[in-house]
Amino acid sequence: MGWPKPEYDKSDVRKAGSILRNQKSSEKEISGAIEILNNWRAIHSYPLHVFQVKLNRVSKNRDRNSLVAQRLKRESSIIRKLKRRYGNKKPTMELTQMQDIAGCRAIVKNAKIAREIYERDYLKGNLKHKRVGKKDYVKYPKSDGYRSFHVMYEYKSDKKKIEYNGLRVEVQIRTKLQHLWATTVETVDFITGKPIKFNENRSEWIDFFKLVSSAFAIKEDCATIEPVDNKQKLYAEIKKKEAGLKVIDRLDFWRATSKFFNEEAKGIEKKAKFFLLELDIKGKRLMMQSFTKKSEERAIKEYSELEERHRGKSDYDVVLIGAETRTDLEKAYPNYFADTEDFISELKEIINKVK
Repeated sequence: MGWPKPEYDKSDVRKAGSILRNQKSSEKEISGAIEILNNWRAIHSYPLHVFQVKLNRVSKNRDRNSLVAQRLKRESSIIRKLKRRYGNKKPTMELTQMQDIAGCRAIVKNAKIAREIYERDYLKGNLKHKRVGKKDYVKYPKSDGYRSFHVMYEYKSDKKKIEYNGLRVEVQIRTKLQHLWATTVETVDFITGKPIKFNENRSEWIDFFKLVSSAFAIKEDCATIEPVDNKQKLYAEIKKKEAGLKVIDRLDFWRATSKFFNEEAKGIEKKAKFFLLELDIKGKRLMMQSFTKKSEERAIKEYSELEERHRGKSDYDVVLIGAETRTDLEKAYPNYFADTEDFISELKEIINKVK
């Protein structure tokens, strides 16, 4: 297939990032910068393919039922990350240094297998590409409760596709339970309209998910955000938060809207490898387009066009995801299908432990 080619040098890309970060940039400047951003994002598709093939192989060797999926970061998420402030400091993120524009993820059945893939297949494995970072968010969870393994690479080749050298790809390895937590946070983002995962709104929801993260960590015999001296006290606090927020009722209601979503998913082509999802949050509808492997370039182009159409609309979300089958897509990205049933089941199990 014809992989997207670089159309701009890195100085152009850095300048585009500065324009998108600057609140005073003109519409004309922003339009030109977004064009550069979209090409920069698109050219990550080949390195992403290379890393996804490797991740699929090593994860299946250790867990034949593992799931692997890939994605290119949404335009809105890239711009938001460029503008993100830490305290009173000015934004400093460079578009050329962003490590998660392209990402692939493996979901495995338990924490032991996840750590084996992370440590043996990646940290100690023989990979010709340059590792530029690693994060063990299982041993050292994020303050919001997020847990996963991340490894960041720069694509490197001296034989073919050398025009992609230096492009970065993030590899994630997580357990099903860690994945349930993370995707349910994203589902609640949709429900409440508040980006919980970016900690921009301190709320009861954030506190609730931090507590649940600790309960999940205990179940997997992993590190919690803070020491837990009394599990019963933790479970009781989760039960109290759930009752106040009506978490199960809200998630059940949102899951019920999947009937609308699934109507749009009928008749998906069996050979489809890429799925362009357009979620109308207010209208409770999911529009889906599928593309074969040969049509990846067209998928990326339509992805950019949809983002342009819905730019600035908080009630729309657009994402392009690669997966082997639609079933794998639903399992790997349940938040786009409001499939929170497994999370609800785990939550009820915690609540039932309260004596």
